Amino acid sequence: MAKQSIFGRIAQLAKANINALIDQAEDPQLMLDQLVRDYTSNIADAESAIAQTIGNLRLLEEDHREDVAAAEDWGRKALAASNKADEFRAAGNTVDADKFDALAKVALQRQLQSENEAKSAEPSIAQQTESVEKLKSGLNAMKEKLNQLVAKRDSLVARAKTAEAQGKVQDALKNINVLDPTSDLSRFEDRIRREEARVRGQEELNASSLDAQFESLEDLGELTEVDARLAELKAKSASRAVTSGE
Repeated sequence: MAKQSIFGRIAQLAKANINALIDQAEDPQLMLDQLVRDYTSNIADAESAIAQTIGNLRLLEEDHREDVAAAEDWGRKALAASNKADEFRAAGNTVDADKFDALAKVALQRQLQSENEAKSAEPSIAQQTESVEKLKSGLNAMKEKLNQLVAKRDSLVARAKTAEAQGKVQDALKNINVLDPTSDLSRFEDRIRREEARVRGQEELNASSLDAQFESLEDLGELTEVDARLAELKAKSASRAVTSGE
């Protein structure tokens, strides 16, 4: 996986507008679940690529340090050989003096070679260092986005569960609505009302029957009075008849 490709994916995912994606999604929870999987997978790929890039950078830095150290070492050897050549030349030994001067030149050539190798690696090291810092920053941004995604998803799931629970409560309340003539409670209330009406009707019927009995008693009393007055009239008539016969 190319380093530039990884950097591009990191930059793209890190800049993603989560809220806009949620607004556009037909099923936000499914979309967030997929995004969490995508971010988790890309973060794993990015960490692997960044680790490899850092490893390569550390190798370059190690080679650079070795080249710098080698250049310094060859410089010391060149100086030592040159000094030895001067000593032999001062002593009149030109053969050995020329020999050590030649060694000093070889050491200087090696020093120059090591310095050039170190210098040529420095731009690559600087570029790799900048890339690693950008990749690290992008990776941290991706991880922060992933945390936001997980929080958004968990919040959305919690809200969905709450809405579902509230819907069930409302459905339950609707089912026991006393104003609903089809509900069990309403039917039970109607049964009670009919039974209460039947009891009141029975009471009224019983009261009517009792009133009728009292009315019969009153009628009986009136008949008894009439009979008594009739007997009294007969008695008076009989008394007058007796008186007249005398």
